[in-house]
Amino acid sequence: MHKNNTTSVHTPMMQQYLRIKAEHPDTLLFYRMGDFYELFYDDARKAAKLMDITLTARGQSAGNPIPMAGVPYHAAENYLAKLVKLGESVAICEQIGDPAASKGPVKREVVRILTPGTVTDAALLNERDDNLLVAVHSNKQNYHGIAALDITSGRFQVLQVADDNALLSELARLQPAELLVNDDNSYPQLTQIAGLRRRPPWEFEYDTAFRLLTQQFQTKDLSGFGCDELPLAIVAAGCLLQYAKETQKTNLPHIQALQVDYREDSVMLDAISQRNLELISNLQGSQDNTLVSIFDKTATSMGARLLRRWLVRPLRDHERLGKRHQVIEAILKQQNWSTLHDLLRNIGDMERILARIALGSARPRDLLQLRNSLSILPEIQDELSKSNNNIINRLQQNINLFPEQLELLNRVIIDNPPVVIRDGGVIATGYDPELDELRNLSEHAGQYLVDLEAREKERTSISTLKVGFNRIHGYYIEISKAQS
Repeated sequence: MHKNNTTSVHTPMMQQYLRIKAEHPDTLLFYRMGDFYELFYDDARKAAKLMDITLTARGQSAGNPIPMAGVPYHAAENYLAKLVKLGESVAICEQIGDPAASKGPVKREVVRILTPGTVTDAALLNERDDNLLVAVHSNKQNYHGIAALDITSGRFQVLQVADDNALLSELARLQPAELLVNDDNSYPQLTQIAGLRRRPPWEFEYDTAFRLLTQQFQTKDLSGFGCDELPLAIVAAGCLLQYAKETQKTNLPHIQALQVDYREDSVMLDAISQRNLELISNLQGSQDNTLVSIFDKTATSMGARLLRRWLVRPLRDHERLGKRHQVIEAILKQQNWSTLHDLLRNIGDMERILARIALGSARPRDLLQLRNSLSILPEIQDELSKSNNNIINRLQQNINLFPEQLELLNRVIIDNPPVVIRDGGVIATGYDPELDELRNLSEHAGQYLVDLEAREKERTSISTLKVGFNRIHGYYIEISKAQS
Protein backbone atom coordinates (compact mmCIF):
# COMPACT_ATOMS: atom_id res chain seq x y z
CA MET A 1 0.00 0.00 0.00
CA HIS A 2 1.19 3.58 0.03
CA LYS A 3 3.49 5.09 2.62
CA ASN A 4 1.10 7.05 4.87
CA ASN A 5 -1.17 4.53 6.62
CA THR A 6 -2.81 7.10 8.91
CA THR A 7 -6.27 7.49 7.39
CA SER A 8 -7.11 10.69 9.33
CA VAL A 9 -4.98 12.82 6.98
CA HIS A 10 -7.03 11.70 3.94
CA THR A 11 -10.32 12.92 2.52
CA PRO A 12 -13.45 11.07 3.74
CA MET A 13 -13.69 9.24 0.39
CA MET A 14 -10.09 7.99 0.60
CA GLN A 15 -10.50 7.12 4.28
CA GLN A 16 -13.35 4.82 3.26
CA TYR A 17 -11.28 3.32 0.43
CA LEU A 18 -8.24 2.69 2.66
CA ARG A 19 -10.42 1.09 5.35
CA ILE A 20 -11.89 -1.38 2.84
CA LYS A 21 -8.54 -1.98 1.11
CA ALA A 22 -6.94 -2.86 4.48
CA GLU A 23 -9.36 -5.81 4.70
CA HIS A 24 -8.17 -7.09 1.28
CA PRO A 25 -4.42 -6.34 1.17
CA ASP A 26 -3.48 -9.03 -1.38
CA THR A 27 -6.46 -8.50 -3.70
CA LEU A 28 -7.07 -5.89 -6.40
CA LEU A 29 -9.96 -3.72 -5.20
CA PHE A 30 -12.48 -2.63 -7.85
CA TYR A 31 -14.01 0.38 -6.04
CA ARG A 32 -17.30 1.54 -7.56
CA MET A 33 -17.58 5.28 -8.20
CA GLY A 34 -20.59 6.17 -10.36
CA ASP A 35 -20.25 4.47 -13.75
CA PHE A 36 -16.67 3.29 -13.14
CA TYR A 37 -14.71 0.80 -11.06
CA GLU A 38 -11.63 2.67 -9.84
CA LEU A 39 -8.32 1.35 -8.52
CA PHE A 40 -5.90 3.48 -6.47
CA TYR A 41 -2.24 3.53 -5.40
CA ASP A 42 -0.36 0.21 -5.93
CA ASP A 43 -3.52 -1.49 -7.22
CA ALA A 44 -3.79 1.16 -9.93
CA ARG A 45 -0.13 0.80 -10.95
CA LYS A 46 -0.39 -3.00 -11.12
CA ALA A 47 -3.76 -3.07 -12.91
CA ALA A 48 -2.71 -0.46 -15.46
CA LYS A 49 0.14 -2.75 -16.58
CA LEU A 50 -1.89 -5.98 -16.51
CA MET A 51 -4.98 -4.59 -18.27
CA ASP A 52 -3.13 -2.12 -20.54
CA ILE A 53 -5.16 0.88 -19.33
CA THR A 54 -4.11 4.46 -18.59
CA LEU A 55 -2.64 5.32 -15.20
CA THR A 56 -3.80 8.78 -14.12
CA ALA A 57 -3.97 10.76 -10.86
CA ARG A 58 -6.97 11.93 -8.85
CA GLY A 59 -6.49 15.28 -7.09
CA GLN A 60 -4.59 14.96 -3.83
CA SER A 61 -4.99 13.17 -0.52
CA ALA A 62 -2.64 13.71 2.42
CA GLY A 63 -0.88 16.26 0.18
CA ASN A 64 0.10 13.76 -2.53
CA PRO A 65 -1.44 12.95 -5.94
CA ILE A 66 -3.35 9.66 -5.90
CA PRO A 67 -2.39 7.19 -8.66
CA MET A 68 -5.64 5.98 -10.22
CA ALA A 69 -6.87 3.69 -13.01
CA GLY A 70 -10.45 2.81 -13.88
CA VAL A 71 -12.71 0.79 -16.17
CA PRO A 72 -16.38 1.41 -17.08
CA TYR A 73 -18.62 -0.87 -14.99
CA HIS A 74 -20.57 -2.03 -18.06
CA ALA A 75 -17.33 -3.26 -19.68
CA ALA A 76 -15.74 -4.61 -16.50
CA GLU A 77 -16.31 -8.28 -17.39
CA ASN A 78 -13.62 -8.30 -20.11
CA TYR A 79 -11.07 -6.77 -17.74
CA LEU A 80 -11.99 -9.15 -14.94
CA ALA A 81 -11.58 -12.13 -17.30
CA LYS A 82 -8.08 -10.93 -18.20
CA LEU A 83 -7.06 -10.49 -14.55
CA VAL A 84 -8.41 -13.87 -13.44
CA LYS A 85 -6.64 -15.62 -16.33
CA LEU A 86 -3.42 -13.97 -15.15
CA GLY A 87 -3.99 -15.51 -11.70
CA GLU A 88 -5.10 -12.33 -9.93
CA SER A 89 -7.91 -12.06 -7.38
CA VAL A 90 -10.34 -9.11 -7.47
CA ALA A 91 -12.63 -7.75 -4.74
CA ILE A 92 -15.75 -6.08 -6.17
CA CYS A 93 -16.73 -3.13 -3.97
CA GLU A 94 -20.19 -1.70 -4.74
CA GLN A 95 -22.13 1.37 -3.61
CA ILE A 96 -24.86 -0.03 -1.34
CA GLY A 97 -26.04 3.25 0.22
CA ASP A 98 -28.39 5.88 -1.21
CA PRO A 99 -26.32 8.84 -2.55
CA ALA A 100 -29.22 11.23 -1.84
CA ALA A 101 -29.40 10.17 1.81
CA SER A 102 -25.64 10.07 2.47
CA LYS A 103 -24.04 12.98 4.35
CA GLY A 104 -20.50 11.78 3.64
CA PRO A 105 -19.27 9.23 1.08
CA VAL A 106 -21.88 6.73 -0.11
CA LYS A 107 -21.71 3.51 1.91
CA ARG A 108 -19.75 0.79 0.07
CA GLU A 109 -18.82 -2.80 0.79
CA VAL A 110 -17.21 -5.76 -0.94
CA VAL A 111 -20.03 -7.89 -2.32
CA ARG A 112 -17.92 -10.58 -4.02
CA ILE A 113 -14.33 -11.69 -4.48
CA LEU A 114 -13.27 -13.22 -7.79
CA THR A 115 -10.37 -15.65 -7.57
CA PRO A 116 -9.10 -18.10 -10.22
CA GLY A 117 -10.60 -21.07 -8.36
CA THR A 118 -13.97 -19.59 -7.38
CA VAL A 119 -15.21 -17.77 -10.49
CA THR A 120 -18.65 -18.86 -11.75
CA ASP A 121 -19.35 -16.36 -14.56
CA ALA A 122 -19.52 -18.07 -17.96
CA ALA A 123 -17.37 -15.34 -19.53
CA LEU A 124 -14.53 -16.06 -17.09
CA LEU A 125 -14.47 -19.84 -17.57
CA ASN A 126 -13.46 -22.35 -20.23
CA GLU A 127 -16.70 -24.28 -20.69
CA ARG A 128 -15.00 -27.61 -21.56
CA ASP A 129 -12.53 -27.67 -18.63
CA ASP A 130 -13.10 -28.11 -14.92
CA ASN A 131 -12.17 -25.12 -12.77
CA LEU A 132 -11.05 -26.57 -9.45
CA LEU A 133 -10.26 -25.02 -6.11
CA VAL A 134 -7.93 -27.42 -4.25
CA ALA A 135 -6.57 -27.45 -0.71
CA VAL A 136 -3.79 -29.57 0.79
CA HIS A 137 -3.23 -30.31 4.49
CA SER A 138 -0.25 -32.38 5.65
CA ASN A 139 1.10 -33.93 8.85
CA LYS A 140 4.65 -34.54 10.08
CA GLN A 141 4.61 -38.10 8.73
CA ASN A 142 4.29 -36.67 5.19
CA TYR A 143 0.70 -37.83 4.69
CA HIS A 144 -1.39 -35.38 2.70
CA GLY A 145 -5.11 -34.69 2.72
CA ILE A 146 -6.46 -33.28 -0.56
CA ALA A 147 -9.84 -31.67 -1.15
CA ALA A 148 -11.10 -30.43 -4.53
CA LEU A 149 -14.17 -28.27 -5.05
CA ASP A 150 -15.74 -27.29 -8.35
CA ILE A 151 -17.84 -24.35 -7.20
CA THR A 152 -19.45 -24.14 -10.65
CA SER A 153 -21.15 -27.53 -10.15
CA GLY A 154 -20.98 -28.29 -6.41
CA ARG A 155 -18.79 -31.38 -6.96
CA PHE A 156 -16.72 -31.81 -3.77
CA GLN A 157 -14.09 -34.57 -3.53
CA VAL A 158 -11.53 -35.66 -0.91
CA LEU A 159 -8.71 -38.19 -0.68
CA GLN A 160 -5.55 -38.90 1.32
CA VAL A 161 -2.16 -39.92 -0.04
CA ALA A 162 0.95 -41.23 1.67
CA ASP A 163 3.89 -39.36 0.09
CA ASP A 164 5.03 -36.40 -2.01
CA ASN A 165 5.03 -38.31 -5.31
CA ALA A 166 1.39 -39.30 -4.83
CA LEU A 167 0.53 -35.69 -3.92
CA LEU A 168 2.19 -34.34 -7.08
CA SER A 169 0.48 -37.06 -9.16
CA GLU A 170 -2.96 -36.06 -7.86
CA LEU A 171 -2.32 -32.35 -8.36
CA ALA A 172 -1.20 -33.05 -11.95
CA ARG A 173 -4.51 -34.89 -12.47
CA LEU A 174 -6.65 -32.19 -10.84
CA GLN A 175 -4.88 -29.21 -12.46
CA PRO A 176 -6.12 -26.74 -9.80
CA ALA A 177 -6.92 -23.19 -10.83
CA GLU A 178 -6.08 -22.24 -7.25
CA LEU A 179 -4.28 -24.21 -4.54
CA LEU A 180 -4.67 -23.40 -0.82
CA VAL A 181 -1.94 -24.48 1.63
CA ASN A 182 -1.20 -23.85 5.30
CA ASP A 183 1.16 -20.89 5.76
CA ASP A 184 2.85 -22.79 8.61
CA ASN A 185 4.19 -25.39 6.14
CA SER A 186 6.92 -24.60 3.61
CA TYR A 187 5.75 -26.96 0.76
CA PRO A 188 8.92 -26.56 -1.37
CA GLN A 189 7.56 -29.21 -3.80
CA LEU A 190 4.57 -26.97 -4.65
CA THR A 191 6.26 -23.62 -5.26
CA GLN A 192 6.05 -23.95 -9.07
CA ILE A 193 2.28 -24.54 -9.08
CA ALA A 194 0.31 -21.58 -10.44
CA GLY A 195 -2.40 -20.18 -8.19
CA LEU A 196 -0.68 -21.16 -4.93
CA ARG A 197 -2.32 -19.33 -2.00
CA ARG A 198 -0.99 -19.45 1.54
CA ARG A 199 -3.75 -19.34 4.13
CA PRO A 200 -3.49 -18.73 7.91
CA PRO A 201 -3.04 -21.84 10.09
CA TRP A 202 -6.34 -21.34 11.94
CA GLU A 203 -8.18 -22.20 8.71
CA PHE A 204 -6.68 -25.71 8.95
CA GLU A 205 -8.17 -26.90 12.26
CA TYR A 206 -10.06 -30.19 12.45
CA ASP A 207 -12.83 -29.05 14.82
CA THR A 208 -13.59 -25.97 12.71
CA ALA A 209 -13.59 -28.02 9.51
CA PHE A 210 -15.88 -30.69 11.02
CA ARG A 211 -18.33 -28.02 12.23
CA LEU A 212 -18.37 -26.17 8.88
CA LEU A 213 -18.92 -29.36 6.87
CA THR A 214 -21.68 -30.80 9.07
CA GLN A 215 -23.44 -27.42 9.04
CA GLN A 216 -23.17 -27.29 5.23
CA PHE A 217 -24.55 -30.81 4.76
CA GLN A 218 -26.97 -30.57 7.74
CA THR A 219 -25.68 -33.83 9.20
CA LYS A 220 -24.67 -34.92 12.70
CA ASP A 221 -21.34 -36.28 11.48
CA LEU A 222 -19.50 -37.19 8.25
CA SER A 223 -19.77 -40.99 8.49
CA GLY A 224 -22.40 -41.08 5.72
CA PHE A 225 -19.76 -39.80 3.28
CA GLY A 226 -17.20 -42.46 4.20
CA CYS A 227 -14.49 -40.02 5.27
CA ASP A 228 -14.27 -40.74 9.04
CA GLU A 229 -10.78 -42.17 8.60
CA LEU A 230 -9.53 -39.23 6.52
CA PRO A 231 -8.87 -36.43 9.07
CA LEU A 232 -6.32 -34.61 6.88
CA ALA A 233 -8.75 -34.54 3.96
CA ILE A 234 -11.55 -33.27 6.23
CA VAL A 235 -9.32 -30.38 7.33
CA ALA A 236 -8.52 -29.54 3.69
CA ALA A 237 -12.25 -29.67 2.82
CA GLY A 238 -13.10 -27.34 5.71
CA CYS A 239 -10.52 -24.81 4.53
CA LEU A 240 -11.97 -24.96 1.00
CA LEU A 241 -15.53 -24.44 2.19
CA GLN A 242 -14.54 -21.48 4.35
CA TYR A 243 -12.62 -19.87 1.46
CA ALA A 244 -15.49 -20.43 -0.98
CA LYS A 245 -18.01 -18.78 1.38
CA GLU A 246 -15.61 -15.91 2.00
CA THR A 247 -15.26 -15.17 -1.72
CA GLN A 248 -18.90 -15.66 -2.73
CA LYS A 249 -20.33 -13.67 0.23
CA THR A 250 -23.35 -15.98 0.24
CA ASN A 251 -24.51 -19.48 1.17
CA LEU A 252 -23.58 -22.35 -1.12
CA PRO A 253 -26.77 -24.48 -1.23
CA HIS A 254 -25.64 -26.46 -4.30
CA ILE A 255 -22.75 -28.06 -2.35
CA GLN A 256 -24.56 -30.97 -0.74
CA ALA A 257 -22.15 -33.89 -0.32
CA LEU A 258 -18.56 -35.09 -0.12
CA GLN A 259 -17.26 -37.81 -2.43
CA VAL A 260 -14.26 -39.88 -1.35
CA ASP A 261 -11.77 -40.85 -4.08
CA TYR A 262 -9.55 -43.90 -3.60
CA ARG A 263 -6.31 -44.06 -5.56
CA GLU A 264 -6.52 -47.85 -5.87
CA ASP A 265 -9.72 -47.49 -7.95
CA SER A 266 -7.76 -46.11 -10.90
CA VAL A 267 -4.50 -46.58 -12.78
CA MET A 268 -1.92 -44.48 -10.96
CA LEU A 269 -0.01 -42.17 -13.27
CA ASP A 270 2.80 -40.08 -11.81
CA ALA A 271 3.02 -36.39 -12.70
CA ILE A 272 5.83 -36.90 -15.26
CA SER A 273 3.92 -39.71 -17.05
CA GLN A 274 0.77 -37.59 -17.23
CA ARG A 275 2.76 -34.78 -18.78
CA ASN A 276 4.61 -36.97 -21.30
CA LEU A 277 1.49 -38.89 -22.33
CA GLU A 278 -0.09 -35.54 -23.34
CA LEU A 279 -3.55 -36.61 -22.19
CA ILE A 280 -5.12 -33.15 -21.81
CA SER A 281 -2.34 -30.72 -22.70
CA ASN A 282 0.80 -31.13 -24.80
CA LEU A 283 4.34 -30.27 -23.77
CA GLN A 284 3.83 -26.72 -25.10
CA GLY A 285 0.77 -26.21 -22.86
CA SER A 286 -1.99 -26.29 -25.53
CA GLN A 287 -4.53 -29.03 -26.33
CA ASP A 288 -3.39 -29.58 -29.93
CA ASN A 289 -2.74 -33.24 -30.83
CA THR A 290 -3.53 -34.49 -27.33
CA LEU A 291 -5.55 -37.58 -26.47
CA VAL A 292 -8.55 -35.46 -25.51
CA SER A 293 -8.42 -33.50 -28.78
CA ILE A 294 -8.76 -36.80 -30.68
CA PHE A 295 -11.44 -38.38 -28.47
CA ASP A 296 -13.61 -35.39 -27.64
CA LYS A 297 -16.66 -35.47 -29.90
CA THR A 298 -19.02 -34.68 -27.01
CA ALA A 299 -22.14 -32.63 -27.71
CA THR A 300 -22.27 -30.71 -24.41
CA SER A 301 -19.71 -28.90 -22.27
CA MET A 302 -20.80 -31.09 -19.32
CA GLY A 303 -19.91 -34.20 -21.32
CA ALA A 304 -16.56 -32.69 -22.34
CA ARG A 305 -15.61 -32.08 -18.71
CA LEU A 306 -16.66 -35.61 -17.72
CA LEU A 307 -14.59 -37.14 -20.54
CA ARG A 308 -11.53 -35.20 -19.38
CA ARG A 309 -12.01 -36.52 -15.82
CA TRP A 310 -12.25 -40.09 -17.18
CA LEU A 311 -9.09 -39.75 -19.29
CA VAL A 312 -6.86 -38.51 -16.46
CA ARG A 313 -8.22 -41.12 -14.03
CA PRO A 314 -8.42 -44.43 -15.94
CA LEU A 315 -10.65 -46.90 -14.07
CA ARG A 316 -9.48 -50.33 -12.87
CA ASP A 317 -13.05 -51.49 -12.19
CA HIS A 318 -13.69 -53.93 -15.05
CA GLU A 319 -17.40 -54.19 -14.27
CA ARG A 320 -17.97 -50.45 -14.63
CA LEU A 321 -15.82 -50.30 -17.75
CA GLY A 322 -17.76 -53.20 -19.23
CA LYS A 323 -21.07 -51.44 -18.63
CA ARG A 324 -19.82 -48.33 -20.42
CA HIS A 325 -18.80 -50.42 -23.42
CA GLN A 326 -22.17 -52.21 -23.44
CA VAL A 327 -24.01 -48.89 -23.58
CA ILE A 328 -21.85 -47.63 -26.45
CA GLU A 329 -22.36 -50.91 -28.36
CA ALA A 330 -26.14 -50.76 -27.83
CA ILE A 331 -26.36 -47.17 -29.12
CA LEU A 332 -24.28 -48.05 -32.19
CA LYS A 333 -26.45 -51.11 -32.92
CA GLN A 334 -29.61 -49.01 -32.52
CA GLN A 335 -28.07 -46.54 -35.00
CA ASN A 336 -29.62 -43.58 -33.19
CA TRP A 337 -26.39 -42.07 -31.89
CA SER A 338 -26.51 -39.19 -34.41
CA THR A 339 -30.10 -38.34 -33.37
CA LEU A 340 -29.07 -38.36 -29.68
CA HIS A 341 -26.01 -36.26 -30.47
CA ASP A 342 -28.11 -33.64 -32.28
CA LEU A 343 -30.57 -33.50 -29.36
CA LEU A 344 -27.78 -33.16 -26.79
CA ARG A 345 -26.24 -30.26 -28.74
CA ASN A 346 -29.32 -28.23 -27.71
CA ILE A 347 -28.67 -28.84 -24.01
CA GLY A 348 -27.03 -25.89 -22.25
CA ASP A 349 -24.51 -26.12 -19.42
CA MET A 350 -27.19 -27.00 -16.86
CA GLU A 351 -24.59 -27.94 -14.24
CA ARG A 352 -23.08 -24.44 -14.16
CA ILE A 353 -26.38 -22.64 -14.75
CA LEU A 354 -27.95 -24.31 -11.71
CA ALA A 355 -24.88 -23.39 -9.64
CA ARG A 356 -25.23 -19.73 -10.66
CA ILE A 357 -28.93 -19.83 -9.76
CA ALA A 358 -28.00 -21.25 -6.33
CA LEU A 359 -25.43 -18.46 -5.86
CA GLY A 360 -27.85 -15.74 -7.01
CA SER A 361 -25.61 -14.74 -9.93
CA ALA A 362 -27.56 -16.24 -12.86
CA ARG A 363 -28.16 -14.00 -15.86
CA PRO A 364 -31.31 -13.80 -18.01
CA ARG A 365 -29.79 -15.92 -20.78
CA ASP A 366 -28.89 -18.61 -18.24
CA LEU A 367 -32.61 -18.94 -17.54
CA LEU A 368 -33.36 -19.01 -21.28
CA GLN A 369 -30.78 -21.78 -21.76
CA LEU A 370 -32.26 -23.70 -18.85
CA ARG A 371 -35.75 -23.37 -20.35
CA ASN A 372 -34.57 -24.58 -23.76
CA SER A 373 -32.68 -27.50 -22.17
CA LEU A 374 -35.70 -28.63 -20.13
CA SER A 375 -37.85 -28.57 -23.27
CA ILE A 376 -35.44 -31.05 -24.97
CA LEU A 377 -35.50 -33.64 -22.15
CA PRO A 378 -38.74 -35.40 -23.25
CA GLU A 379 -37.25 -35.96 -26.72
CA ILE A 380 -34.06 -37.45 -25.24
CA GLN A 381 -36.12 -39.66 -22.95
CA ASP A 382 -38.21 -40.82 -25.91
CA GLU A 383 -35.12 -41.62 -28.00
CA LEU A 384 -33.53 -43.64 -25.17
CA SER A 385 -36.76 -45.61 -24.66
CA LYS A 386 -36.21 -47.26 -28.06
CA SER A 387 -33.27 -49.27 -26.69
CA ASN A 388 -33.54 -52.79 -25.19
CA ASN A 389 -30.37 -52.30 -23.13
CA ASN A 390 -31.06 -52.47 -19.36
CA ILE A 391 -28.53 -49.75 -18.46
CA ILE A 392 -29.93 -47.33 -21.06
CA ASN A 393 -33.44 -48.11 -19.82
CA ARG A 394 -32.41 -47.17 -16.28
CA LEU A 395 -30.84 -43.95 -17.57
CA GLN A 396 -34.03 -43.15 -19.45
CA GLN A 397 -36.14 -43.70 -16.32
CA ASN A 398 -33.80 -41.49 -14.26
CA ILE A 399 -34.35 -38.45 -16.49
CA ASN A 400 -36.71 -36.12 -14.65
CA LEU A 401 -38.70 -33.76 -16.89
CA PHE A 402 -39.54 -30.86 -14.49
CA PRO A 403 -42.77 -29.77 -16.25
CA GLU A 404 -43.69 -27.19 -13.57
CA GLN A 405 -40.34 -25.41 -13.83
CA LEU A 406 -40.51 -25.48 -17.63
CA GLU A 407 -44.03 -24.03 -17.62
CA LEU A 408 -42.94 -21.28 -15.20
CA LEU A 409 -39.92 -20.35 -17.33
CA ASN A 410 -42.10 -20.30 -20.46
CA ARG A 411 -44.43 -17.80 -18.78
CA VAL A 412 -41.78 -15.63 -17.14
CA ILE A 413 -38.83 -15.19 -19.55
CA ILE A 414 -39.11 -13.47 -22.93
CA ASP A 415 -37.67 -15.27 -25.97
CA ASN A 416 -34.68 -12.97 -26.43
CA PRO A 417 -33.75 -11.47 -23.05
CA PRO A 418 -30.92 -8.92 -22.58
CA VAL A 419 -27.47 -10.07 -21.48
CA VAL A 420 -27.71 -8.51 -18.01
CA ILE A 421 -30.75 -8.01 -15.80
CA ARG A 422 -30.04 -4.32 -15.19
CA ASP A 423 -31.04 -3.62 -18.82
CA GLY A 424 -34.62 -4.62 -17.91
CA GLY A 425 -37.18 -6.24 -20.18
CA VAL A 426 -36.51 -9.79 -18.96
CA ILE A 427 -39.98 -10.64 -17.60
CA ALA A 428 -42.67 -11.44 -20.18
CA THR A 429 -45.84 -9.33 -20.45
CA GLY A 430 -48.80 -10.93 -18.68
CA TYR A 431 -46.82 -12.58 -15.87
CA ASP A 432 -47.19 -9.80 -13.28
CA PRO A 433 -50.06 -7.26 -13.55
CA GLU A 434 -48.30 -4.67 -11.38
CA LEU A 435 -45.14 -4.84 -13.52
CA ASP A 436 -47.29 -4.54 -16.67
CA GLU A 437 -48.95 -1.42 -15.25
CA LEU A 438 -45.61 0.18 -14.36
CA ARG A 439 -44.24 -0.60 -17.82
CA ASN A 440 -47.31 0.93 -19.41
CA LEU A 441 -46.79 4.09 -17.35
CA SER A 442 -43.13 4.22 -18.34
CA GLU A 443 -43.83 3.73 -22.05
CA HIS A 444 -46.93 5.96 -22.27
CA ALA A 445 -46.26 8.54 -19.57
CA GLY A 446 -47.37 11.49 -21.74
CA GLN A 447 -50.76 9.95 -22.51
CA TYR A 448 -51.18 8.99 -18.83
CA LEU A 449 -50.78 12.65 -17.78
CA VAL A 450 -53.25 13.80 -20.46
CA ASP A 451 -55.78 11.22 -19.22
CA LEU A 452 -55.13 12.19 -15.58
CA GLU A 453 -55.77 15.86 -16.34
CA ALA A 454 -59.02 15.02 -18.15
CA ARG A 455 -60.20 12.80 -15.26
CA GLU A 456 -59.43 15.46 -12.64
CA LYS A 457 -61.18 18.18 -14.68
CA GLU A 458 -64.27 15.99 -14.90
CA ARG A 459 -64.15 14.99 -11.21
CA THR A 460 -63.70 18.56 -9.90
CA SER A 461 -65.59 20.44 -12.66
CA ILE A 462 -62.63 22.85 -12.86
CA SER A 463 -62.10 23.47 -16.56
CA THR A 464 -58.83 25.39 -16.08
CA LEU A 465 -57.10 22.61 -14.04
CA LYS A 466 -53.67 21.64 -15.41
CA VAL A 467 -51.12 18.91 -14.68
CA GLY A 468 -47.63 20.47 -14.67
CA PHE A 469 -44.02 19.55 -13.94
CA ASN A 470 -40.87 21.29 -12.72
CA ARG A 471 -37.53 20.09 -11.43
CA ILE A 472 -38.14 21.30 -7.88
CA HIS A 473 -41.57 19.89 -7.14
CA GLY A 474 -41.86 17.19 -9.82
CA TYR A 475 -45.39 16.60 -11.15
CA TYR A 476 -48.19 18.75 -9.69
CA ILE A 477 -51.80 19.80 -10.30
CA GLU A 478 -52.30 23.54 -10.86
CA ILE A 479 -55.56 25.45 -10.22
CA SER A 480 -56.33 29.16 -9.68
CA LYS A 481 -56.39 30.74 -6.21
CA ALA A 482 -60.13 31.26 -6.46
CA GLN A 483 -60.71 27.59 -7.12
CA SER A 484 -58.22 26.31 -4.51
